[in-house]
Amino acid sequence: MHREDGLLVQRFDKLLIANRGEIAMRILRAAHELGIRTVAVYSDADRNSPHVRFADEAYHIGPPPARESYLVIEKIIDVARRAGAGAIHPGYGFLAEREAFAQACVDAGIVFVGPPARAIAVMGDKLMARSTVLAADVPVVPGTEPGLSDADMAAAAIKMGFPVLVKAAAGGGGKGMRPVHRAEDLTGAFESARREAKAAFGDDTVYIEKMITESRHIEIQLLADAHGNTIYLGERECSLQRRHQKLIEEAPSFVVDPDLRRRMGEVAVAAARAVDYVNAGTIEFLVDRDKNFYFLEMNTRVQVEHPVTELVTGVDIVQEQLRIARGRRLRLRQEDVQIKGWAIECRINAEDPYNNYLPSTGTITSVQLPNGPGVRIDTGVFEGNEISPYYDSMISKLICYGETRAEAVLRMRRALEEYRIMGVKTNIPFHQQMLQRHRFMSGQFDTKFVEERFSMDERGAPYALEAALLATLAAHTQTQEAAQLVAPGARDTSNWKWLSRWERLRR
Repeated sequence: MHREDGLLVQRFDKLLIANRGEIAMRILRAAHELGIRTVAVYSDADRNSPHVRFADEAYHIGPPPARESYLVIEKIIDVARRAGAGAIHPGYGFLAEREAFAQACVDAGIVFVGPPARAIAVMGDKLMARSTVLAADVPVVPGTEPGLSDADMAAAAIKMGFPVLVKAAAGGGGKGMRPVHRAEDLTGAFESARREAKAAFGDDTVYIEKMITESRHIEIQLLADAHGNTIYLGERECSLQRRHQKLIEEAPSFVVDPDLRRRMGEVAVAAARAVDYVNAGTIEFLVDRDKNFYFLEMNTRVQVEHPVTELVTGVDIVQEQLRIARGRRLRLRQEDVQIKGWAIECRINAEDPYNNYLPSTGTITSVQLPNGPGVRIDTGVFEGNEISPYYDSMISKLICYGETRAEAVLRMRRALEEYRIMGVKTNIPFHQQMLQRHRFMSGQFDTKFVEERFSMDERGAPYALEAALLATLAAHTQTQEAAQLVAPGARDTSNWKWLSRWERLRR
């Protein structure tokens, strides 16, 4: 470390990416553009993955199960030392929000590209996070305090009124969370939530939180440097989710006006400052139909959906993470942040939407990626890539930008039509059907919309096949007609009834 222009700079010229898939590729590209050499790590299952080939160096860290490879702190630190990496970027998932990993990096003299370990610890414990932000006058969803017995939590639930949520104090992603609509179901919810929380996070502490019905899930993107500067980059709409897993995200939100954006942004900044937060982070809020908003949790890492914010603000969030980790001041002030246009992200997962979203595994035999104006795709898979049961089912993120929401939606529809993946089933049909729904187009949805008011149209698959067949027939007929114009002759009209049917389908 040294001082440069009066600033404390933590200089590093080699970065280890402690992750895989599309986020590893995203970080590698950002680092390369900043002239930072890169180190990849990989399990047996990822030996031929793009992030391994794209990095300047790559090191094997174990067998496919994450608990034996990507989740082993000692292996990651050892590789960083052997490779001479001065910093580690955790991406999201795996070790990204583990206090122990952030501290292990610091103890080893390695820069952790993320917040201080204490901030991760406080915001990673939902009960501690609630009490911390309450002290900073941040509105929170009504809920129980730490240390209550099951009987006390049950009494509190009855007092606040049903429905409520039994929630794990640690972790996220919907694990250890159970909705409860009747008092007699509380005991079973406590037991099942604790079992899942213990298995997922090693901590079976749970608490009660009031369920805000007809709510929107809105999050605020933050950037904070080590010099006391914290800004927000607008909001993201993340209400379209299933089992608390986000499926489609937008920036900005359909329901957030400039005044609400400012108020939510200022509250998010206050929450981050309450834990001396540094680097990129996200404050998640629930917003009710009267536009009251409540702190939900803080994600102390880069978010899966960060690209939509990048497209509407022009800020490269991952590069900013690296600059902040080097001790630089933020290049933007709050008044410099402008929201322009609209961006939508669809998470493309290997799962079957016609079969209760059952995960799909296998080998990708063919890939045709969409492109064109306003289309961005973040992916870490390739033709011949095996989709295994060991990791998350997300194949890629498809992001489309337009000057208006309507233009972004139209571009997304076109991009989804162009996207071809063979070998595994994907949720592309889900996205295509969702983007055609009136309630989506009019912004009339909440966090329960997918689970309670949306179902896949079973006609979608045969309709797509029929449309493809008719399109082929129409193209063939048009080719024949073109040939007849060159060499006029007797005209065969036997296929025109099919062509007219295709025209009706197109309408």
